[in-house]
Amino acid sequence: MQTEIRLDAMRFYAHHGVMEQEQIVGNWFVADLSLQVDLSQAVESDSIEDTLHYGHIYEAVKEEMSIPSKLIEHVAGRILRRIRRDFPQVSGVTVSLSKLNPPVGADIHSATIILRD
Repeated sequence: MQTEIRLDAMRFYAHHGVMEQEQIVGNWFVADLSLQVDLSQAVESDSIEDTLHYGHIYEAVKEEMSIPSKLIEHVAGRILRRIRRDFPQVSGVTVSLSKLNPPVGADIHSATIILRD
């Protein structure tokens, strides 16, 4: 049974950006994850050992978000690789990472990168 686990709208204050000011002041980011994983055992057993622990996934994302990068593409790539490395039972990952109010001289809610593997 192929199923999907989603963690939606994880908010982080981080220091990602090309401009020096972004790296100093920081900004709000929103991350969404969609993980493809076989959870047929958990459906039957009702046991935490047979599923992915949402808290462990969140902590992995939080750790990657705390490492400053110039590009959100780079951060999203690190998150994707970390999920694949730390949770080998995951067969597919989609990472969406948005920078809120990007400093581009316009009224824009967010800039988003989406990576799928």
